Amino acid sequence: MNTKMLLRAFSLLVLLFALGTTTSYAQLSKKTQKKLAKQAKSEAKDLDKQGYYVPPGSLPLAVKLEQAYYRQTEKDDYGVDKYITGEAAAIGGTKIAAKNQAMEAAKLELAGKIESNIAALTEQSIANEQLTQEEAASITETVTAAKNIITQKLGRVIVLFEAYKDMGKNVEALVRIAYNQDLALEMTKETIRDELRKKSEDLHKKLDNLLNLDKKAGE
Repeated sequence: MNTKMLLRAFSLLVLLFALGTTTSYAQLSKKTQKKLAKQAKSEAKDLDKQGYYVPPGSLPLAVKLEQAYYRQTEKDDYGVDKYITGEAAAIGGTKIAAKNQAMEAAKLELAGKIESNIAALTEQSIANEQLTQEEAASITETVTAAKNIITQKLGRVIVLFEAYKDMGKNVEALVRIAYNQDLALEMTKETIRDELRKKSEDLHKKLDNLLNLDKKAGE
């Protein structure tokens, strides 16, 4: 397998950009389903001991956690997670204020994971001699700088579960969110392209080549 094909294969795994069908709950083995249910009950029990509770009218925490685990097990045709997830807790004067702060922190975690994936790809590209050390450093710097922009552009996320804990006059919110890998990475590519154009047209073109996964491997 030549270097180009190796890079494409690595990119598919690292950037999780390939489209495909997902592994649904019905496709999970009964053993896996039971394992996830057990994990959800255990985590719910632990959170309950810590004083967390769900909003009135919401499904029980154990059920929400089990659903969250199912969503986190969805895979594409390459066996890669379909969603990236983030979790954060924040304290506020009201539930809404606490939740909003926790959501922003969780989105920042998602952006951080995307940043790590891009960084891993640039390191691999150095090994394949497609980028110099200086070019890779510039791209990494751009990705880091664009982290907050990426967070703001994430848009609507899936709230896997939310729980609250009374902290005197304040409330702590704990949220776990998910976002589709393909949508997140496509948006990230566009953001990084825009930022790189301000630095170097050559780097912008190299990044396009680096992240061009729309063609079949070997083309």
